[in-house]
Formats: sequence, C-alpha cells, structure tokens
Amino acid sequence: MRELTLFYLADCPYCRNARRALEELTVEDPAYERVPVQWIEESRQPQVAERYDYYYVPAVFAGTEKLYEARPLESYASCKDHLRAALDTALAE
Repeated sequence: MRELTLFYLADCPYCRNARRALEELTVEDPAYERVPVQWIEESRQPQVAERYDYYYVPAVFAGTEKLYEARPLESYASCKDHLRAALDTALAE
C-alpha cells in the first residue's frame, strides 16, 4: 500500500470538497481508512510543494506520480470519483 500526499489550501472550496469526499469514501468502504494520507497545506510548506508538478489544488500524489489534480469548476462528484481512483491505486500496491 502506498501513502498518498494531498496538497491543499485552507480556504479552497475544492479542497473542502476533497476532505468531505474522503470522509464519505471511508464510510462507504472502510478499507480506504487504511490508506495513509499526508495532508500538506501548500502555503505553509512551500518548500515541499515546489518539488511536485501541479497547479491546482487539491492535488494527490503517490510518491511523485500525480494521481489527481482538480480542475476549475470541477463538480463534487468528479472530485469524489478521482479520489476513489487514487485510493484504489494506493490499496492495489
């Protein structure tokens, strides 16, 4: 199982959606609770964020592999689907 790194900004509505989606996903499938997720607030840890290739938050990585990067005007359902896929990837390894 791989650890996921999730970059976010505290005031970002898309990031709040990602947190909500992850909470819902772990209720729907308790196996997702086993996936370690490191949350990094990019404005508080810019030296970490600058080592990764992304523009929008939330952005999710497994190691240096980008699994998800939000898009402007992205729906909650799309965010949740992408996060489910990232969790599935982490569990499969």
